Amino acid sequence: MENFPVINMEKLNGDERTSTMEKIKDACENWGFFELVNHSIPVDFLDKVEKMTKEHYKKCMEERFKELMASKGLDGVQTEVVDMDWESTFHLKHLPESTVFQVPDLDDEYRKVMKEFALKLEGLAEELLDLLCENLGLEKGYLKNVFYGSRGPTFGTKVSNYPPCPKPDLIKGLRAHTDAGGIILLFQDDKVSGLQLLKDGQWIDVPPMHHSIVVNLGDQLEVITNGKYKSVEHRVIAQTDGTRMSIASFYNPGSDAVICPAPALIDNEAEEKNVTYPKFVFEDYMKLYAAVKFQAKEPRFEAMKAIEANGNIGPIVTA
Repeated sequence: MENFPVINMEKLNGDERTSTMEKIKDACENWGFFELVNHSIPVDFLDKVEKMTKEHYKKCMEERFKELMASKGLDGVQTEVVDMDWESTFHLKHLPESTVFQVPDLDDEYRKVMKEFALKLEGLAEELLDLLCENLGLEKGYLKNVFYGSRGPTFGTKVSNYPPCPKPDLIKGLRAHTDAGGIILLFQDDKVSGLQLLKDGQWIDVPPMHHSIVVNLGDQLEVITNGKYKSVEHRVIAQTDGTRMSIASFYNPGSDAVICPAPALIDNEAEEKNVTYPKFVFEDYMKLYAAVKFQAKEPRFEAMKAIEANGNIGPIVTA
């Protein structure tokens, strides 16, 4: 099995830029995932984010999670659970408006740190989108502009903890799915593993690495690249020992952004055979995704194609 792609971002600034860009290209085309080291976010800041996130879970969420799982009988299940996940989560929105100071139970210092973290991740996401543009032969800023809509991108963070699970063979930490949006940046636990991706019919561990940022591509990038890049199915396996921290930040199109394959990436043969991806408004895709997240992505694309064929496509009118 090939090694999981790890990208050293420092090498983008020197003699190894060409080979590093090639590694990013290969990861986008063949993995849908890669891991960044020596990125722009200071390691001491990441240590602070991790420490405060784990403290918040212990203080505010651990007992609540145990009580919830016990109330649902999930701590003693005997058959496979297919409609729930063994995870404790909360969500923060950053763009177009921030909810960091509205979410309950967070210490003020933690709120400030998470707001700063979001700004750093936003910058890194936009840097990555431009690297993808370069590899795809698209003009700089193309992907960011497509994502913009009328109010800018949507950007939010899902903070998850996956506590020890008594029956990891019967309940997943998080069921298999592809991500609906654009580009996803994950800061994960470096000691407790669990994240896996599906490649060539096999589940492969995404290796926990200290201070790395894991990147994966969402459905929208598959559409915009007309399938050149792929969103990839992934899951979280629950563990019997240790609580796994996961901070996933989703840089997505704006709700009224119109998503379609980039004209420069549609070749004549694909156009003639009508094997292009659909055109749709991102919010419409998300409404569909919400109902079928844990099902295959291909029927979602076909459903959006049917809507397009019926002439129901167009940006949402905003005031």
